Amino acid sequence: MKDMSSGGGRKQGAPSPCAACKLLRRRCAQDCVFAPYFPADEPQKFANVHKVFGASNVNKMLQELPVHQRGDAVSSMVYEANARVRDPVYGCVGAISSLQQQIDVLQAQLALAQAEVVHLRVRQTASAVSGHGLSPHSPSNSGSPSSNKFAVSHQPKPNIFEVDNMAVDQANYGETCGHANLISGFY
Repeated sequence: MKDMSSGGGRKQGAPSPCAACKLLRRRCAQDCVFAPYFPADEPQKFANVHKVFGASNVNKMLQELPVHQRGDAVSSMVYEANARVRDPVYGCVGAISSLQQQIDVLQAQLALAQAEVVHLRVRQTASAVSGHGLSPHSPSNSGSPSSNKFAVSHQPKPNIFEVDNMAVDQANYGETCGHANLISGFY
């Protein structure tokens, strides 16, 4: 029979060892480095970390870190181990690649939507200008017919489609630059 009062157990009144000590079939000491991060009720959490990293390596990593950074380190190891168990070949890289592809698709959709907004605004502006008699070719623009002829002959009518193409080109240019920045930031 174990004597819990001698300090041999992890905590008084808590006879169950942490998930790590339980899996490793060893006694869970009161100062067990695994106990705060791998509770007894989450055995799969440590099982995956142990399978991918090994208990000895995890122990070394945790011992080398300050206490305030250990929780984040364990969270990262658990995430990476779970990803590796789900996808033994690519692990986290597979998840990152999938998310990167989603970002690329969404950025392309956003660029198209922005180009469409610009196109519609230009079209709306052009129809408002021509609908209110404010075009440079309108006789109501000036009092004399000779100045109107001057305006028509020396001021070409703006081509709306060139402006639309320019807006689409700008959207594609931004998409290309954004994609290049993402790629350079990824490597």
